[in-house]
Amino acid sequence: MKLDRVILFDGVCNLCNGAVQYVIRHDPKANFSFASLQSNIGQQLLQSNGLSQQQFDSFVLIENNIAYTKSTAALRVAKKLKGPVKILYGFIIIPRFLRDWLYEFIAANRYRWFGKKESCMIPSPDLKQRFLND
Repeated sequence: MKLDRVILFDGVCNLCNGAVQYVIRHDPKANFSFASLQSNIGQQLLQSNGLSQQQFDSFVLIENNIAYTKSTAALRVAKKLKGPVKILYGFIIIPRFLRDWLYEFIAANRYRWFGKKESCMIPSPDLKQRFLND
């Protein structure tokens, strides 16, 4: 399993789970591994990168031992995916405070707009190797 690019996501958020499924479909070389923010390994990775272990309003990309959050994480992930989604990385030129404002607005409304699950997603057997175990 590759540990140089790990995406930490809110495991009960439908939008976040949809984003993970999108990444899986557009990452044929399996560059990314995944863990929920709520999992033990997710909590350990948050702590080791000096990030909050209680707030799950951002997914986190840990790339080569550097943690990226919010819009920067999303854009860095888009850059590595197959297909036209790569062009979204061009938005990196927009000042971070503006990008993060939009990200935070969506994050604050994600449960209301997209709903949430009672428990974290369980990957199918063929995808299980892409998800970090506790």
